Amino acid sequence: MGNEHLQWAAAGAAVGVVAGGLGATLCSKLPSTPAGEKRYKWETGPKGKSPNERRALFREFVRSLQDDITTTLGELDGLQNFKEDAWTKENGNGQGRTRVISGGRVFESGGCNWSELYGDRLPPSILKKHPHLNGKRFYATGVSMVIHPRNPHCPTVHLNYRYFEAGDLDSDNMEEDNVWWFGGGMDLTPWILYEEDAELFHQHVKDACDKHGSYVYNSLKRYADDYFLNKHRDEGRGIGGHFFDYMNGNPEKLLYQGENPQEEAHQRKQGWFSPKMTWTDLFAFAKDQGASFLPAYTAIIKRRMNTTETEDQRTWQLYRRGRYVEFNLVHDRGTTFGLQMKGRVESILMSLPALVKWGYMVKAKTAEEKALVEVLEHPRDWLKVEPKL
Repeated sequence: MGNEHLQWAAAGAAVGVVAGGLGATLCSKLPSTPAGEKRYKWETGPKGKSPNERRALFREFVRSLQDDITTTLGELDGLQNFKEDAWTKENGNGQGRTRVISGGRVFESGGCNWSELYGDRLPPSILKKHPHLNGKRFYATGVSMVIHPRNPHCPTVHLNYRYFEAGDLDSDNMEEDNVWWFGGGMDLTPWILYEEDAELFHQHVKDACDKHGSYVYNSLKRYADDYFLNKHRDEGRGIGGHFFDYMNGNPEKLLYQGENPQEEAHQRKQGWFSPKMTWTDLFAFAKDQGASFLPAYTAIIKRRMNTTETEDQRTWQLYRRGRYVEFNLVHDRGTTFGLQMKGRVESILMSLPALVKWGYMVKAKTAEEKALVEVLEHPRDWLKVEPKL
């Protein structure tokens, strides 16, 4: 989800909200909980927590994650640090911290943003599907990051975690009065394919997923492959990672997970909801995923940042960055929502690389280039994990 700075992705990816009757056709396909797995029990929210306390918990998590990322990557770069632009909406209904890095030794450009928004009216894209939310307030908060390293041997990376509510924001009855969900994910976009880097990245993702069930990684890995897809080229943006959206943990009120409810990833994703999950369970999952990012990505960058590059490799990187831009401007939910909501354009578009090239009918020529395109066109099971469905 390319930029999903919460202008918003948080709400942005949100725009599908509840699916009405879409889930009914899939109920018969839900798998049973694997033997020995935890079976969750539905709750409307963390016991003893007020609405403001729930929002504060997620706000603290994403702000701390932003701090950890910008401090660690700034130290790794060694030349440039992230510069902060703190902002507050004029009407008092939003605030954020946009942090960007540019011209670094390792990181050519990138940003890591935190924001939260309150609103009195949802955009037409939501109200068209859910007119019952007309006149209802919404709240969204999250962190979004995209980093573009200079060296073509170092992959670009994206991360986003967010929380959204719409309805009666002062109600303690989240199930009856509010629509709420968690969303997020992270994915890796290499320009030169190193299979060991892809495996390392996916292993960290899987380790975090496994804390919440052995069936989780396969579900969310395939959902990432489906979401981070340049549909007009039938080509992945990168080699994936994990992705989840509209997660409120209640299988009796299924939320629409993808554009096609019959797609494999959607059905696998629904399988995760077979054991009911609580607000607290989903919050813990988001935190575990966020904590898995830095160990994976910094290890890859340290491996590759001093690798000698050729002029042809740099040119290939710039052409491939063009495909990254295509996804963010054409398919990314957060970008679309942010522009609809008249968000901070500079923050919304910080996901775009500083330098990029387009060319007519540019094709992979070398074995190195063809190896990358092959895995983008045919997503690979990097860990060779038997799927559970």
